[in-house]
Amino acid sequence: MDRPAIIAKIAETLAEVLDEDQVALSETTTADDVEGWDSLAHVRLIIALERAIGIRFESTEITAPENIGQMVDLIQAKLARV
Repeated sequence: MDRPAIIAKIAETLAEVLDEDQVALSETTTADDVEGWDSLAHVRLIIALERAIGIRFESTEITAPENIGQMVDLIQAKLARV
């Protein structure tokens, strides 16, 4: 998956988690930038992404990304190992 496809998948998954029609994300978006993206929503997002993309996050990786760009980096690294 390329970066735009991963960002689109994160946005789609986050919209489902937050029960929104859509969520606009960029590489620099943080949880603070999205209404309703709290710690519980973050955990739900991680679980949903694992299922949707077919990857597993380590416990230390769950809170490591500070923005969407870093989350994309992490997902790409995991997909490269699959």
